[in-house]
Amino acid sequence: MDLSGHKIILGSASPRRKELMAGLDLDFTVETGTDCDESYDPATPVEEIPLAIATAKSHGFHRKLSDDEILITADTLVFCGTRKMGKPKTREEAAAMLRELSGKTHTVTTGVFIRTNWKNSGFSCSSQVTFKELEDSEIYYYIDKYRPFDKAGGYGIQEWIGYIGITSISGSYYNIMGLPVQRLYTALKEF
Repeated sequence: MDLSGHKIILGSASPRRKELMAGLDLDFTVETGTDCDESYDPATPVEEIPLAIATAKSHGFHRKLSDDEILITADTLVFCGTRKMGKPKTREEAAAMLRELSGKTHTVTTGVFIRTNWKNSGFSCSSQVTFKELEDSEIYYYIDKYRPFDKAGGYGIQEWIGYIGITSISGSYYNIMGLPVQRLYTALKEF
């Protein structure tokens, strides 16, 4: 992919997104200055919410883009049925999320928005994740050791809870981590 003459900016504070983006072997910088209202129209279909938030993050970027810059923003949410799960704020909220996911299949959706001064493009990617029945001792061990308060749904698939608790996935593993890099690579090539 030839993006020479362009500077890629990842507009995300997520260390996982930075790690995944680095795996594409593209030169990029990270800028986290975004003033974003993450509210959305309540009539928005649940599968469209992450892209709506990723778009808002892009338009809330802290400065005007230069003509040679490409800005990438993303948002990931977990849906258990029609219930939307963001990042837990407390130990008990994280435990409640994991109890709700226990023994069930849920959906992880990431919306990605790519913007320049001349063009915009966005897409969503969804994956299904199934957990075994989790014991409270496993839930609290994970929360206390890994502190998953920066993770949608209260867990990271690449951490201990994923090792012992996830029985199957359908779709992109990297999407579940927070950035569907294969789709992003294809979108950048087409951009």
